Amino acid sequence: MADLMKGKRGLVMGVANERSIAWGIARVMAAEGAELAFTYQGEAFGKRVRPLAQTVGSDLLVDVDVTDEASLDMAFNSLNEKWDRLDFLVHAIAFSDKNELTGRFVNTSRENFRNSLDISCYSLIDVARRAAPMMTDGGTILTLTFGGSTSVMPNYNVMGVAKAALESAVRYLASDLGPDGIRVNAISPGPMKTLAGAAIGGARKTYRHAEANAPLRSNATQDAIGGTAAYLASDYGASTSGEIIHVDGGYHVMGMPAPGNL
Repeated sequence: MADLMKGKRGLVMGVANERSIAWGIARVMAAEGAELAFTYQGEAFGKRVRPLAQTVGSDLLVDVDVTDEASLDMAFNSLNEKWDRLDFLVHAIAFSDKNELTGRFVNTSRENFRNSLDISCYSLIDVARRAAPMMTDGGTILTLTFGGSTSVMPNYNVMGVAKAALESAVRYLASDLGPDGIRVNAISPGPMKTLAGAAIGGARKTYRHAEANAPLRSNATQDAIGGTAAYLASDYGASTSGEIIHVDGGYHVMGMPAPGNL
């Protein structure tokens, strides 16, 4: 396809490098004709994001810390000065202390619980509140979740709780913003080889297990996730909101490993 997103402007939050799911989404959106802006946190990430943004014709980048209200205000004020509207927003932001993404969930610290829920869930609410007024012709807000929100995944620990909260936030935001023509959805890929995924204990084994046992015998690709995001943000997604869309080779439907792996 081509030009599915022609004439639409979107903000992509959460690109860390070329293997990021957010980058896969951005790349497909750009190929479909979207005009993009990007956020990054700190110059170390800025140095990685800037050249990627240039490859899709974007020079609109904003430094933002989602835990800082003033930083968020400044970022969206800056965006508002450049663009008269926003058609879609991609929220691909999550964080937890990697030292607590191994071992037992019961050992989660209060500090990391608060920090994980703040960055991984509340940030969606915070950015949605700022993005919505810019979506003057309606729009789409997308976030990323994972199956550890509804099923126990080894070492996913507090992130499972954070993603469960995030999915609930998607439904409440969809209800709140729907009358304004704004759709809110989440995409749930299976395990991915990303910078964030690598922080989880046993990530490689989880990736191989999902690939071997998913009905399609494959994990998601950046293009598959990007294509799903493009559909949801395009006019074809006009009647879809409050959904958790799985892009995981079908792994989420399995109750046990495939027969050959029992």
